[in-house]
Amino acid sequence: MPPSPLRRVAVLVLEGAKPLDVGIAAQVFTTRASMPYEVRVCGAEPGLVTGGDGLSYHVAHGLGQLAWADLVFVPGYRFPDREDPPPAVVDALIEAHARGARLAAISTGAFALAATGLLDGRRATTHWHYTRALAAKHPLVNVDENVLFVDEGSVLTSAGAASGIDLCLHILRGDLGVAASNHAARRLVAAPYRSGGQAQYVPRSVPEPLGERFAATREWALHRLGEPLSLEMLAQHAAVSPRTFSRRFAEDTGYTPMQWVMRARIDMARELLERSQWSVEQIAAGVGLGTGANLRLHFHRILGTSPSEYRRTFTQGE
Repeated sequence: MPPSPLRRVAVLVLEGAKPLDVGIAAQVFTTRASMPYEVRVCGAEPGLVTGGDGLSYHVAHGLGQLAWADLVFVPGYRFPDREDPPPAVVDALIEAHARGARLAAISTGAFALAATGLLDGRRATTHWHYTRALAAKHPLVNVDENVLFVDEGSVLTSAGAASGIDLCLHILRGDLGVAASNHAARRLVAAPYRSGGQAQYVPRSVPEPLGERFAATREWALHRLGEPLSLEMLAQHAAVSPRTFSRRFAEDTGYTPMQWVMRARIDMARELLERSQWSVEQIAAGVGLGTGANLRLHFHRILGTSPSEYRRTFTQGE
């Protein structure tokens, strides 16, 4: 059987590039007998590129490598929401895509792809800390804040740094098959598949308030999540009508009052899953959701995973 044709991978290092993001693509696809890939690391131009977290990179290649590559990775970089990459970088990405190369972003590298317009009208993701910023800066992009990665065919995006491994393994499965992907996962000491999306890694699912109205009522509700809570009860505590409370609460948090209460209950359930030995049924009763089935339903809807899988993920090794 003839060997697989060599696939050409370019890793584009931008100013402030995150070390782990750069290393993931370079290590997963580095040339070896079992991996028919050739990797070249490049920048806007050859030479020293100041990276993030105290590291810098000396890249041998410039943007010309994007015309050579079949697959272009854009690692995450600092402050992606403040300004777009240089026009020459954006143009080179557009030209590479038009020539048929796949473009794949790790973490905040999604902002560079969004700057090309190639994500307009498509689903995409990025690190959970930047999903709102990506949606605000590029409103035509359908930002999915929960998934680990998104494959839109010729453009792919992934969530935070470790999700770059999930994306790389996904690409390997498509290129070389499951056996090759599993082999790479074992070499990386990584899970071939991870269940759930990145929402389970966000510290809290209750959003930070956009204003300070009803702060006392929110605090009051947080101490009574195990009890019945209704819109009328919340409005009564805030001393306004339910209609006024709903409107102003949504302006304050971005959620309706009862959506906010549900997310607060899920956050409380997360803490109990991590720190207690309570059963799912006990936790459901303790956070005001009644039954384990009800907890599982809302837990999966908000976090994209099950309570039992969440507990396994966040209590390993303890």
